[in-house]
Amino acid sequence: MKLQHKLSLAFGLFFVSVLVLAALGAFSIHRLNKATQVILVDNYESLDYVQEMFRSLDTDSMAVFAYFLDKQLQNITEPNEGEVTQSVADAFHALPTGDSTAKKALDAQIRSGLHQILDINQSAIVSKSEKAHKSGEAAYQLIAVLSTVMVLLLFTFLLNLPGYISRPLTDLRDGIRQIMQQDYSVRIEVRSHDELGELTQAFNEMAQKLDFWEHSNWAKVLFEKKRIEAIVDGMQDAIIGIDELQNVLFVNPVMEKLLGVHAEGLIEKNALELALKNDLLRQLLRADTKGELNIVLEGKECWFKPEILDVGSGSHPLGKVIVLKNVTPYRALDEAKTNFIATISHELKTPIAAMQMSMRLLDDDRVGKLNTEQKLLVQQMRSDHARLQRITGELLDLAQVESGQLRLSLTLTPVQDLINYSTAAVEAALRDKNCHVDVTVDPDLPSLRIDPEKTAWVLVNLLNNAIKYSPEQSTIQLKVQKKGQFLAFSVKDEGAGIDAQYVDKIFDKFFRVPVGKSNATEGAGMGLAIAREFIEAQGGQIYVHSEAGKGTAFTFQLPFSDVEQIA
Repeated sequence: MKLQHKLSLAFGLFFVSVLVLAALGAFSIHRLNKATQVILVDNYESLDYVQEMFRSLDTDSMAVFAYFLDKQLQNITEPNEGEVTQSVADAFHALPTGDSTAKKALDAQIRSGLHQILDINQSAIVSKSEKAHKSGEAAYQLIAVLSTVMVLLLFTFLLNLPGYISRPLTDLRDGIRQIMQQDYSVRIEVRSHDELGELTQAFNEMAQKLDFWEHSNWAKVLFEKKRIEAIVDGMQDAIIGIDELQNVLFVNPVMEKLLGVHAEGLIEKNALELALKNDLLRQLLRADTKGELNIVLEGKECWFKPEILDVGSGSHPLGKVIVLKNVTPYRALDEAKTNFIATISHELKTPIAAMQMSMRLLDDDRVGKLNTEQKLLVQQMRSDHARLQRITGELLDLAQVESGQLRLSLTLTPVQDLINYSTAAVEAALRDKNCHVDVTVDPDLPSLRIDPEKTAWVLVNLLNNAIKYSPEQSTIQLKVQKKGQFLAFSVKDEGAGIDAQYVDKIFDKFFRVPVGKSNATEGAGMGLAIAREFIEAQGGQIYVHSEAGKGTAFTFQLPFSDVEQIA
């Protein structure tokens, strides 16, 4: 029997037993409750009616007596109770008016009948109570027997089921540990024919096959080697394998075409010696090879991205595998995207300019005065127009960067001019947030030969970001200091900071910190990507340092030369 069936049978038995026990208990309780209700509703009400009729006879309240007599006539539940009650009713209706011997006789007859009704109902109460007690006693005994059986069954399963399941698993664990120590002779005894037995049998088959592979001949190993080589040769990417002594182990046909050398001239040759006569191989062996490689293949310009995979651990290197992935199709798609962005940005300029002219006409009272609600709508339109104009400008800048058409107008620019222009550009934003900029500049800083417009754009963008992410009435620190042959511009805010998982992606195109993180606000996610391109195009670098809850600091560095020192 399968383990699943055994467990299903065991728990099914428990379920049925609990169900029967619950049903029996509910039925017994229902019967007791019903018997109790019968006693209370039928007999106790009759007793109550008789008591009231005795009181009414004593007080000579015939109307009250008639009322409760009628109630009693409607509550006949016991044998002979109806005949006695009817005799009481007949005597009551025959009562004469006045005080006479006949009235006394009938009164005594009525009282006698009432006493009989009391005796009948009291006897019924005792009888029904005994019956209910016997029913409860029988139910208690049956429930006790079923409960004892269930406890014994549960105790039996508790004694046997854990060991039945855990013993094969323990044996399997010990067997796996022996396999990990390369002892493939281990076998586990099959104790059952259920899933645990099948698992044990599967383990024994695995150990047998591992033992077979461990003692297989060298021809089998060579066959597997040839199969791997066939897979490598059939791959579309260019691949070359080099061992720890820098000897070429394998090369596929695609790499042969790129290197311009047949496999016979590469296999088992030293890669460093081959690189002396092969520019591409020399470039691939350089540790700092990054970016994409432009290679002409079969008369077509192609782009490849190198990936170097180290084989073995750091203390025991076994060599490396160099893979050149053909990214030419993706490059073409990226170029098409850049052209599309440039085209759509230029096309948007005309309607944006028309919108600006229309808003100016709306502001002119000679065209017609606007009410308060219309002025608010125009103000919202102006805000949306400014945002659309900013995004369009960023798209154009991004298109120039990606297409390689970025033009720099380098001039000798004093640092203070950049600071003055940038801080003036963000004065309105500072007033809106009630913030201020604390500027710290090292003395005797040199001028920079840079593109002042693009550099100022970067600095203004960083200041605007700092203002957006800072709380009200906070201080934004702008520092400029000399670091070797670079001037470092640093903008630090007092905002919530950026989560560590997003710091590495902050300069990616179209990336925005997810909503709810770091007080994310509106934007297209292009500003920082463009800022990086502007700074790197001028020979500098930009980076960020941020901790959640401690603010964010953006820093960019630009080079200078000694001849540019301020006198």
